[in-house]
Amino acid sequence: MARLSIDLDYLRQVLRDLIETPSPTGDTEWAISFVEQELESMGLTSVRTTKGALVAKFDGLEQTKPRALSAHVDTLGAVVAEIKGNGRLRLTALNGLEWNSVESENVWIQTRHGRQIRGSLVLHNGAVHVNRESATTPRKPETLEVRIDDRTNSADETRLLGIEVGNFVYFDPRLEVADSGFIKSRFLDDKACVACILAALKALTDAGVHPAQRTHVLFSNFEEVGHGGMDGLPDDLQEYVVVDMACIGTGQNGDEMHCSICIKDSSGPYSRRLTEFLRNLAEREGIDLKPDTYPYYGSDGSAYWRSGGQAEVALIGPGVDNSHCYERTHIEGLNATASLIAEYLIEN
Repeated sequence: MARLSIDLDYLRQVLRDLIETPSPTGDTEWAISFVEQELESMGLTSVRTTKGALVAKFDGLEQTKPRALSAHVDTLGAVVAEIKGNGRLRLTALNGLEWNSVESENVWIQTRHGRQIRGSLVLHNGAVHVNRESATTPRKPETLEVRIDDRTNSADETRLLGIEVGNFVYFDPRLEVADSGFIKSRFLDDKACVACILAALKALTDAGVHPAQRTHVLFSNFEEVGHGGMDGLPDDLQEYVVVDMACIGTGQNGDEMHCSICIKDSSGPYSRRLTEFLRNLAEREGIDLKPDTYPYYGSDGSAYWRSGGQAEVALIGPGVDNSHCYERTHIEGLNATASLIAEYLIEN
């Protein structure tokens, strides 16, 4: 049985708050500030990096094997690429957005001057009573457009609203928490893991326990575009545990009710020794950890290694169904992940 207890009410609430805080890659200030405030409420200090990520440092009982944890606050999203002649907007995606999954979704357009304007992403000429090809038209940036919920029928009228090329666009997350323990929402990747790390840190502070080793915790903000994992971490790290969503799908070993550990993803295998250390720790503490491989996946650990990082790297995370679309996980998987993080922090 795990030595530290996870406050599941806190985990649910902090996840809800994170999900409802927009943070597409490149526009993560609100989410970083939220995490910063959560750390402060636990009596923990953190610093901002030049790129806007957040790093918390814990001295630990020893300095013989410096460690790091990370999870990323940045999510998928979009930016205005064109104001069309009809006053509507063509978007460009922030990395791995699946366009067919966001058709008909409501959005907020964030102007430079702080105004948020409502709209929705729809198919151009999408009425089935007008366009016989609407059902078979490919869903892509050229065929989808943001219909603005204000009076505009031209590019000039849209610009008068304060909208311009380069404005960030936030998709509604549509968060729902079921009595059965399932949690479905956009952007569980990777806000579920940020919440798990915060819940694990709360378990330590509530118990008055210090990490076994000097530890840096990185809340990165450019993972979705591949350059978040090295930001603000020291050169002398020996171990680096990345916390990111676990893949679920045909041929995968994990599920939503468990934490998974990735043996290999598209960037290659993770550290065998550190992976086995975590698997043995999970077995000892009664945490059912699922080993898996991810065919089309990279993490902050991959970016760390590509940037010249020398530490051993392992990757864990809760199972998330339908990744990069309308995602779902379960409180049991989140609890298992937070518990493993907490146990790792106090294990020498």
